[in-house]
Amino acid sequence: MGKAKAAPQVPHKAKARKAKTSKHSTYENARPDESDGTVPLELQQTCLNIFRDALRPSVEDVTVLQEIKGRLFDRDFATAFGKEEYLRVYASRWSPSRALGYLQVLINVQEYILPTQDLMRPDHSNHVPLEMVCLGGGAGAEVVTLAGWWSIVSKAMPELALQACFVDIAAWHETVEALYKHCVNAPELSQYASATAREVNMPLLSEQTFSCKFQQQDVLQWSEEAMQSVVLPTTKLVTLFFTLNELYSTSVPKAQHLLSQLTAAMSTNSLLLVVDSPGNYSTVSFDGGEKRYPMLWLLDHTLLTDTARKAGDASNIRWEKVMSDESKWFRLPPGLEYPIELENMRYQIHLYRRLAAG
Repeated sequence: MGKAKAAPQVPHKAKARKAKTSKHSTYENARPDESDGTVPLELQQTCLNIFRDALRPSVEDVTVLQEIKGRLFDRDFATAFGKEEYLRVYASRWSPSRALGYLQVLINVQEYILPTQDLMRPDHSNHVPLEMVCLGGGAGAEVVTLAGWWSIVSKAMPELALQACFVDIAAWHETVEALYKHCVNAPELSQYASATAREVNMPLLSEQTFSCKFQQQDVLQWSEEAMQSVVLPTTKLVTLFFTLNELYSTSVPKAQHLLSQLTAAMSTNSLLLVVDSPGNYSTVSFDGGEKRYPMLWLLDHTLLTDTARKAGDASNIRWEKVMSDESKWFRLPPGLEYPIELENMRYQIHLYRRLAAG
């Protein structure tokens, strides 16, 4: 998380699951995702292994974890995300389960993203890369999510590559680099590994198929020029995963302005995908007032009402909402192993498509 993510949340612990804890936490009593649960178990375990190998989570991190929780509770985000050790522990603790939840999300909305003719060059002979920007994507969940998702997509569309940019306020460079390295390189094997094990030891996907970069930036302070150097006319998808409500909590006007900037920068048929805490967990007050407004109301007001009003034509709406759900669960499936405990993920999801100017 972080603050592209202006103020990261501590995920809510799922009460529906009991974990067996020994050397690894094994999720035997979990229920599948209510939506489908279509991500292969082997791929989910591979994603968890990437976090395990890249970030080395341990039960001995508990002291550091408690320090981070305290800083987050006090909303002292500069300290909570000010040390490399804090970033490693945070990402190893909360990003893995988020990554699996986001992976299911992308599978569920894939029909809106792929296949699409606008990914083809005019002569239809070669594909251009699919370009994505993940705002608030520094803590590593989105890195592994995209790698896992693209490992599925590339089997059907091997000629298509994915390019992603992760933007966050904290210095997540090393976390992103470490996770990416483990996505595109085969896992390290013991010197005693068999020849057969070595032969089948392959990376999740190749550097040619998936590339990424990280930019440290407070998006609430983003100049229009700087933002448009990241969100390009060729950008197909922009994501705000567990980020938008925190941006609203920091400054409603600045968050609304960011959405207006995205409206100006994003091209026809590009997509904006928002995933956040559901219901009462995502409400915002104006100027500290008692009345609180749902994040979704503010989001719809900006994208579906304000853009038309500012254009001077009520019929000239710049976005359409193509799918929406105010409360869903992703529950860790039985059989997964990870060195420390993880949580299920409850979330709301909203996908918008940029319309052509009227």
